[in-house]
Amino acid sequence: MINKLISGVIGFFTGKGFKNYLKSLKYSLYLIFHPFDGSWDLIHEKRGTYAAAHTIVILTLLTTIWDMRFTNFMLNGTRWSKVNIIMQIASFLVPLGIWVLANWCLTTLMDGKGRFKEIYMATAYCLTPYVLIGIPMIFVSNVVTMEEGVFYTYFNIFALIWAGFLILCAMMMIHDYSLMKGLGSTLLSIAGMAIIMFIILLFFSLISDAVGYFLSIYKEISLRIG
Repeated sequence: MINKLISGVIGFFTGKGFKNYLKSLKYSLYLIFHPFDGSWDLIHEKRGTYAAAHTIVILTLLTTIWDMRFTNFMLNGTRWSKVNIIMQIASFLVPLGIWVLANWCLTTLMDGKGRFKEIYMATAYCLTPYVLIGIPMIFVSNVVTMEEGVFYTYFNIFALIWAGFLILCAMMMIHDYSLMKGLGSTLLSIAGMAIIMFIILLFFSLISDAVGYFLSIYKEISLRIG
């Protein structure tokens, strides 16, 4: 079993599969500079892969964590000793999943052509600017003065705006929407995210109250029997 696993791993890294993976990962660099053609070909011409999409999501998550850990404290004010890694991971992956779900549910009602997996893949590829700009800015933050630190903020904001613009373009191409319909569906998807998050929080709140109620009854019964 172990030998087969090792052989499979070696075969992947030395075979055609790994080359296709690298090619699809490199395609993200084309997409960020050609958002419309890149987004169309990503899905319809099968230029993207889920392995590359997962890689970009992981790199985005790592960039966020590295930013909190290694960025100059004077520029981001994060106390690493108080950072909960699990919560940071959840605070990124949960909104990402809710965005994909909300967009898919909404665009299904608006004659959108994109599937759930395609929305995820396109969104992941569109996060590339955050990684490409965010990682160098971590190093830059440790060699600039406070006065020059404003450029760190500007570049990070630019990365987020760039990624947001790419996501808008990608949703237009995936769902075959016009600019106004694409913008409208994106804004409605954000509103849908808020609704879904509210429902999730309400659900867990009700579960917590129910568990607390039954625990109080159990404790009272235990005391009376004891």
